[in-house]
Amino acid sequence: MANKTPSSISAPAPAPSPSSTSTKAKPRLTFFGKPHHNYGFPPETFDHTRLPGYDVEYVPPEDIAAFESALAAPDPINSSADDGSTLRSPAFRSGSNLTLPDPNTTTLLPPTSVTAQQRHGSQGSLLISAQNDWAPVNERVSRPGKKRRRKALGRSVDEAREGYLYGLLRIPFLLFTLAWIIGLCLAYSTTRLYVWGYEYFVAWRGKREKLRRNLRATSSYKDWVQAAKELDSYLGNTAWKEENEYAYYDSKTVRRVWEQIRKLRRAAEVQELDGDGTSVTSNGDTKAGSDGKKPIEELRVMIEACVKSNFVGVENPRLYSETYFGTKNLVQNFVDEVEKSTRLLVKTTQIPLEQKRTLFKHLHANYGRTALCLSGGATFAYYHFGVVKALLEAELIPEVITGTSGGALVAALVATRTNEELKQLLIPALAYKIKACSEPLSTWLPRWWRTGARFDSVDWARQCSWWAHGSMTFREAYERTGRILNVSCVPADPHSPTILCNYLTSPDCVIWSAVLASAAVPGILNPVVLMMKNQDGSLSPYSFGHKWKDGSLRTDIPIKALNLHFNVNFTIVSQVNPHISLFFFSSRGTVGTPVTHRKGRGWRGGYLGSAAEQYIKLDLTKWLKVLKHLELLPRPLGQDWSQLWLQQFGGTITIWPKSKPSDMFRILNDPDEDRLARMIHEGQQSAFPKLKFISNRLKVEREIESGRKETRLRKSGSLDSIISQDDLQSLLRGSNTTEDESTDDMDDEVVEDGAYEDTAEDEKED
Repeated sequence: MANKTPSSISAPAPAPSPSSTSTKAKPRLTFFGKPHHNYGFPPETFDHTRLPGYDVEYVPPEDIAAFESALAAPDPINSSADDGSTLRSPAFRSGSNLTLPDPNTTTLLPPTSVTAQQRHGSQGSLLISAQNDWAPVNERVSRPGKKRRRKALGRSVDEAREGYLYGLLRIPFLLFTLAWIIGLCLAYSTTRLYVWGYEYFVAWRGKREKLRRNLRATSSYKDWVQAAKELDSYLGNTAWKEENEYAYYDSKTVRRVWEQIRKLRRAAEVQELDGDGTSVTSNGDTKAGSDGKKPIEELRVMIEACVKSNFVGVENPRLYSETYFGTKNLVQNFVDEVEKSTRLLVKTTQIPLEQKRTLFKHLHANYGRTALCLSGGATFAYYHFGVVKALLEAELIPEVITGTSGGALVAALVATRTNEELKQLLIPALAYKIKACSEPLSTWLPRWWRTGARFDSVDWARQCSWWAHGSMTFREAYERTGRILNVSCVPADPHSPTILCNYLTSPDCVIWSAVLASAAVPGILNPVVLMMKNQDGSLSPYSFGHKWKDGSLRTDIPIKALNLHFNVNFTIVSQVNPHISLFFFSSRGTVGTPVTHRKGRGWRGGYLGSAAEQYIKLDLTKWLKVLKHLELLPRPLGQDWSQLWLQQFGGTITIWPKSKPSDMFRILNDPDEDRLARMIHEGQQSAFPKLKFISNRLKVEREIESGRKETRLRKSGSLDSIISQDDLQSLLRGSNTTEDESTDDMDDEVVEDGAYEDTAEDEKED
């Protein structure tokens, strides 16, 4: 497909090297003359001129003009059609018709030809629609003597239930339920305050508090691992790793399967070296496997039986919640052995290609895939930079990435840049490109009063295009980086289903338009039109020009859609939504953050504190469901807001960075370099405890994916038959790194319990 690309895209400005600056960076001082906290970042990372492409305009002006023209076009939802080709305007009583434009052709207007009032609708236009989310279509004038029927709390006549009791009891029920919810919120806040005081004055005292401070002061994963091991050693968590028994997984089955797989793998490797179908015993004799089968065949059967999602509980998060780093030695040995055996099955020549293809197809279906999910949260979404940076430096970014609202902006940056580009971008100087909220009050307040939105859609489109690397589509992003980007968008029509944009459902959709739609919160940004790229590179409206808005209103974390499209059953959720962050509480600890008192066997805040927290939170959920199912909630701005608290916000691993109360007051303010440095640091600190769990998961998953690529059917004469996809992507990226690299070089070698032999031999064989 031909791509229409400006000349500036082909030659982005490279980031200058440290040696190119002749003067040494001056130390940055606060208002009171004290040096800023750099959170481990060198001074040059605060220089925005080192950002690759910081001054490049990736999107051509005609693409912005096409988007501006699409916003000014009549909304199909608010228009009435006599037939499939014409629309009748209510303003013309003579019956004049307006012909709909061809969706495949777009009339490009100059940026100054469309005013803000035209973009958001006008009563002077042919097709009358609401000016914004706040204003009605027309002022309703009450006629004397005519009884007008009222809508029930913003609902249509069909949605509101008939009957005198519903109309009589709706308001009292609503007021009572809201009062009860407010009381529960106060009780919950008091309970959390008690838990905090209990942990501060009882749990974190003395040397453990000093070790904890050292842990939180680290700025790299290697230093964090060392500090975490010291804390585990002090708390006695090392002894827990050496014990096999644990209530949350089947230790006997894991040990039996691990020993059998290790034995078969070693025999199969000897057989692979000999090049025949026999294995060698200690006496020098040759023999086949049990039942006359080769060891490689038995290994294939064993791997297909045990490589499944959460096999006998080995992926239970509780196994990683008793220590700050690592898990049971038996579990770690099992995961490492499965990785080695799967790699052997990928490289072996003893299994026919068709059997290997079937094997890895089954393994992929049973094991599933991992996805990184970035939530919304306005400027809280910039904490995602730290989470992504931690995963990037450990080479643990999954292929599937999804983002919603503010998280969609971060996901677009990750999915359209290579690893080398991301390492140069995820620094405090990136705050130079964050200018979404830079307008003064005198500019945005009149716009909000006139259009019902604080921000201008076209201005945000220009800024967002840099983060999405120009007018790149979902398919083009996948071809460039190999990452699968997903963005949740909600239609302006309250009854239409949510769409998850990706390279399968909407391959030609432009990423920056989907990011804008996913961030269109009512009152903040008006619904926008999705754009798609045509074969000649021009842009035109997508999905008949319908308007879309914030995906967090319904599906902040689209787990079901990810499972449907990409077989995702393991999710890494970075959750920063401020309205639900208070309710994230793990009474028994979470991955990499165990309960410290009573050697990890206790409850946070004591049993009564945790019990009160759980009871109040469940009661809050119950009353929120009462509001929804009894249809008591009003619909401000025509939007159903009940899903803001009732949808699923967590995943298999949930990361919630530690924010500050001042962030709530600056929720719509752009961060400076120092604030962004703190947000990146806190994002990294929240992700470090989860990396070992993620690493164990991706070890096996990447070997399965490697096997699928090696056994994939290739057409004769195609590029795949000449060079593999991995080698092709390495050439395109200019990188010499491989997917097999991992972070295990900083981990100590796990020695099996019971003094199992040949630990050193495994290292030599690898």
